[in-house]
Amino acid sequence: MISPELKLETDKVLLRPLQHLDIASFSELTQDSSLWKYFTFLLVDPVQLQQWVESAIQERQEGKRIPFTIIEKSTGNICGSTSFGSISYYDKRIEIGWSWLGKQYQGTGINFHAKFSLLSYAFDVLDWERVEIKTDNLNERAKQGLRKIGAKEEGVLYSHMQMPLNRRRDSVYFSILKKDWADTRNSIFREIKTFSYLNGDIS
Repeated sequence: MISPELKLETDKVLLRPLQHLDIASFSELTQDSSLWKYFTFLLVDPVQLQQWVESAIQERQEGKRIPFTIIEKSTGNICGSTSFGSISYYDKRIEIGWSWLGKQYQGTGINFHAKFSLLSYAFDVLDWERVEIKTDNLNERAKQGLRKIGAKEEGVLYSHMQMPLNRRRDSVYFSILKKDWADTRNSIFREIKTFSYLNGDIS
């Protein structure tokens, strides 16, 4: 089993378990309404932010999701959040998602290192077969970002998710497979030299 206390890190980022206490830092990062155009919650709203954090922690207790808080190691600052979810031990498949960064941390390499940490744990530690990532099909910036880390576009699920303001979202799925990971790690992620994990016991 993946430990709910799992921590992942590179030389640039630390991903540690999300906590209720993180809400204070999150609230400072979530004030730009443009961040939530393609997100399933409007985290600019303190009530929705509270619900989102409580849901993440509840799903961790139920074994459905492993939510992380992303920390920039050079400053100790909280930058945002990401998660493992849709975990299938039998199929050796996992999803990366529920991801967001404060505006000031976008384009700084934080997301690149966070994605590498999650992918490296899934493939190099768990030795699983598939990592999948979905996003709003309207979110061209996110789709381009996924292509840049070697994810392959697979297809669209129409009217897939309920969004704020009564919009129905079409979700596009991307994946990275174990057979492609070594090449991806050694080319796209070649600049990242360090990766470690703690409390990631597997049974």
